[in-house]
Amino acid sequence: MTDETTAVTRRRSVLATIAAGLAAGCTGRSADRATTIGDDAGIAVERVADSLTAPWSVTPLPGGEQLLVTERPGRLSLVSLPEGEQTAVSGVPSVHARGQGGLLDSELHPEFEETPWVYLTYASANDGGESTTALGRGRLNVDSGSLEAFERLHVAEPFVESNGHFGSRVAFGRDGTVYQTVGDRQFKDFGPEHVAQDLTTELGVTLRLEPDGSVPDDNPFVDEPAAADAIYSYGHRNAQGMAVHPDTGAIWQSEFGEQDGDEINVLRRGGNYGWPVADEGCTYGSGDPIGVAHADRDDVVGPVYSWPCGSGGFPPSGMTFYTGAAFPDWDGDLFVGGLASQSLARFTVDGTDVTEAEQLLSERGWRIRDVAQGVDEGHLYVAVDAEAAPIVRLSPV
Repeated sequence: MTDETTAVTRRRSVLATIAAGLAAGCTGRSADRATTIGDDAGIAVERVADSLTAPWSVTPLPGGEQLLVTERPGRLSLVSLPEGEQTAVSGVPSVHARGQGGLLDSELHPEFEETPWVYLTYASANDGGESTTALGRGRLNVDSGSLEAFERLHVAEPFVESNGHFGSRVAFGRDGTVYQTVGDRQFKDFGPEHVAQDLTTELGVTLRLEPDGSVPDDNPFVDEPAAADAIYSYGHRNAQGMAVHPDTGAIWQSEFGEQDGDEINVLRRGGNYGWPVADEGCTYGSGDPIGVAHADRDDVVGPVYSWPCGSGGFPPSGMTFYTGAAFPDWDGDLFVGGLASQSLARFTVDGTDVTEAEQLLSERGWRIRDVAQGVDEGHLYVAVDAEAAPIVRLSPV
């Protein structure tokens, strides 16, 4: 199922395009301390930040006293806990804040406390107005509220005339490399010539890079002259969730389908995930199948969980595996934010057997863009996608 910009009548109302460029500096915006706004299935739901503009990612910092939050129009904020005061971080790159584009994901270097690199993904445009997904990094100076020595590490090729499907989640694997998703940019030629099946482009793929942006020597396509060296997996539509399994180290992704067809996938080196030649979704309006089912082809990797055509879809965004102490019954479970479904789904996971256990926050009308586990005993922090949005914390009652 698509994300927020596709006009489908059965979808709920979506955001208008948000103007780019918010001023840096301390805003003084706060959540009036962690205001309790009720409970959900015995879980306390507290507002820890408020009045954010389309927050896209929430990243807890070591120590448990601050969150790093991206806002799609181009603002990166430090949120102090528990008072919720927001300080805009300077040194953020200019972004292409059009449609689904803007400042998107953030991730900390695995050795952040010694090497305080913050990695950002964002939409970037060329002089002709064409856009793509970029990855960059800078050193976070918490005391001065600045991102220092920011450098652009990689730009997905080619730039295209589209403001949708940037993908844009980023995560570090256990091997120390950087995994980044890039969407298919909404190309509609649903056949074998689609960009997501074309290894000469970095569209509809997962990239794998060294922390400095160079290409690892052991990437699957480095010895193929006609393929882009940075590609790790392909055949993706628009993956906007990514998490590392706490036991196996495997990279898991959530991915939007067309009409339904949303997926949860486990990455394989060099894997073709089928879009759009193999898919469980269908075309908007007509409901016609897209390609064939994954099971009908032996050259593609099928999802470990999907919402097939006719199911109503989900569609899934940010995700995390739970390993904290606050909710011991959730140990090892997978949490996935839902946009049009307006809920936070919890899945039990046994190997690659995935079962939906429950949907949280489903009565609040919140589009859930991201979810992250805090370092404060494992509370969950949830980013709500709206023009004036909160960050909320889930904790035991």
